[in-house]
Amino acid sequence: MSHLLLLTNSNEPSDHVLPALGLLLHSVRVAPAEAGALLASGAGTGSSAPVDAILVDARTDLAAARNFCRLLDTTGLDCPLLVILTEGGVAALTPDWQVDDFVLTSAGPAEVEARLRLAVGSAEAGTDDPDEIRRGDLVIDEATYIARLRGRILDLTFKEFELLKFLAQHPGRVFTRAQLLQEVWGYDYFGGTRTIDVHVRRLRAKLGSEYESLIGTVRNVGYRFVPDPVSKGQPPSTEGADGALPAARTEAATG
Repeated sequence: MSHLLLLTNSNEPSDHVLPALGLLLHSVRVAPAEAGALLASGAGTGSSAPVDAILVDARTDLAAARNFCRLLDTTGLDCPLLVILTEGGVAALTPDWQVDDFVLTSAGPAEVEARLRLAVGSAEAGTDDPDEIRRGDLVIDEATYIARLRGRILDLTFKEFELLKFLAQHPGRVFTRAQLLQEVWGYDYFGGTRTIDVHVRRLRAKLGSEYESLIGTVRNVGYRFVPDPVSKGQPPSTEGADGALPAARTEAATG
């Protein structure tokens, strides 16, 4: 039995949104189609109330559902995201919805069960080694504190490793400099947020020109990990206007 989270703005019960759910034994929680519902439900946060898959109701407002799915993707979900569509709505589904699969409202219980099993199974297959994080050509081994890029070991300091690991654990999610200081350096660190800019600059240099855009800059906000930036068409990140340090000042910061 899987634990499912159904995000919908409809007041209907789950077996009205997707009738097949009423014939399956899965545990289904229903919440509003709002990003805040993820925090309230514990989805993607490693809480004691796990979510194996998230279903988004996209039966009516396709444009709003698409934007909502893309927003959810930026939160660094650690479970599959499926969208519920009518047969007519399937024509609007494109890769930029950032979902793992779709389910038709008319699908029978056997088909829904198979799609859920495949989606959840694929997600679990990517977490066979709890000490290893794989993001394309980048492999981060938490047990040995070694990061490899296409088999090449990166010569990282402890804080550089921790910063890279933290960002890679939450692909696509944007973190402010203050958040990164808190998560990587800890509450008792008294240095300024410029330390983050210094470490990001050094990390990018060690990743090399081909992979420096793995760490993306969001102007006036902070940084995020960009998985496979080349294939997704992401331009290389640039610094300066968003508050990053000029090169001449990087030697003054310490970590």
